[in-house]
Amino acid sequence: SISLGAGFSSAEKVALSFGIRQENAFGSGNYLAVEVNTSKFNRNLVLSTTDPYFTQNGISRTVDVFHRTSRPYLGDVNAYSLINSGAGLRFGVPVTESDTVFMGINAEQTEIREGTGLPDAYRKYAEKFGSTRSALPFTLGWARDQRDSALVPTKGALQRINADVSLAGDVRYARASYQFQQYFPLSKKYTLAFNADVGWGQGLNGQDYPLFKHFYVGGLGSVRGFEQSTLGPSEVTNSTSAVPVYLGGPKKLVFNAEFITPFPGAGNDKTLRLFGFTDAGRAFGQDETVSFGDLRVSAGVGLSWISPMGPLRFSYATPIREQTGDEIQRLQ
Repeated sequence: SISLGAGFSSAEKVALSFGIRQENAFGSGNYLAVEVNTSKFNRNLVLSTTDPYFTQNGISRTVDVFHRTSRPYLGDVNAYSLINSGAGLRFGVPVTESDTVFMGINAEQTEIREGTGLPDAYRKYAEKFGSTRSALPFTLGWARDQRDSALVPTKGALQRINADVSLAGDVRYARASYQFQQYFPLSKKYTLAFNADVGWGQGLNGQDYPLFKHFYVGGLGSVRGFEQSTLGPSEVTNSTSAVPVYLGGPKKLVFNAEFITPFPGAGNDKTLRLFGFTDAGRAFGQDETVSFGDLRVSAGVGLSWISPMGPLRFSYATPIREQTGDEIQRLQ
């Protein structure tokens, strides 16, 4: 699959993105993926390769190499930036036909590069622990996929548990997440789907939880109808434009429900479907109490299409529960 993208804004001008994924790279049977984004504010270079049969027993091996630079949308070339570089090695061990255990290790370094608009939260963290931090997190995960299809599921369940623990390097922390999806076939045409995604993080050895490991909520994939990654703690920078910087948080709750039906006139074609949905969720700061009353809620309709170019998904949502200052984006 190949993805190409281009965007334009008055601050960023033209930004190009390119990605290619090949299940059988050069006839080797290995999975290879390259992702490049030239955006001035979110620049990525990621190389990933997976050998699905690293051993004869079906143990997979994945190697990742990445370099990511992110800046706030302040319209200032001298704005602060976060630079994250590293490499990772992980293995997937099939336990049963539907269960897989993942384990691995990453070596990564994150730099908080000072500049215009640096939030106080980042400045205090850098003053306390240093602006360049290294980590060596160990990863352990488990996945059980009992869905009848990965692209257009109509029944079955998917569960994922992932845990990261960094006990070496400058940064010491623990982070865990759990996702559960369930699909109920109401008939041959109609499906009811539920999703829950929760996350938790904690600093270890007396350290604060690292800001650059926060969870983010908002937008496609979490709570539609709100701008991407904006549902959580934020801080208004000292920039004259008073643009809020969304910091995410070490805790998150996301819940989704969908009613899925074939597109009118398309028969029972599962590659083109309509859905109605309700979403709820938010990220919470370290000192915030997780409260269902603080969750943002939206509802809307959408269209999913397994097109020749790949899976496409469109949604139009209206916030049901919002607060002053929330950034709304109805069409996504």
